[in-house]
Amino acid sequence: SQSVKEASYVNIPVIALCDSDSPLQHVDVAIPANNKGKHSIGLMYWMLAREVLRLRGTITRDEWEVPVDLFFHRDVEELKKTEDEQAAKLEEGAAPVDYAEEIPAPEEAPVVDPSLVVPEAAVPAAAAPAADYAAGGWEGDAGATGGEQW
Repeated sequence: SQSVKEASYVNIPVIALCDSDSPLQHVDVAIPANNKGKHSIGLMYWMLAREVLRLRGTITRDEWEVPVDLFFHRDVEELKKTEDEQAAKLEEGAAPVDYAEEIPAPEEAPVVDPSLVVPEAAVPAAAAPAADYAAGGWEGDAGATGGEQW
């Protein structure tokens, strides 16, 4: 892009989160990452911020209590919709559900009419294969190898 190219003209180091198909011209440090999804980019920023603070000596490796999801972009309308859905589920969950009504009683189960069942002898047998390879083997089949001998 234009900004990366101009940064190389004035000797500003460029650090990039690169996918396997990202161009690396004028990039000084390429960090391999999935740069296609918003959650993967948020995770990479979280890891980068944590490591910068650790290298500065501000935190130790196990000390940082910042959750990863604070680095994800959240749309305000999407958050409201999610909260409304959760509130609706809580209201719906408050009413007791009678699962006995949903399960059919044994006498309501469908019954198969025995006169409609076809005996096995009435079903036609499959056609026999053209060549019985179990009995004769492959020796007599010249068409499979083109008539050549191995």
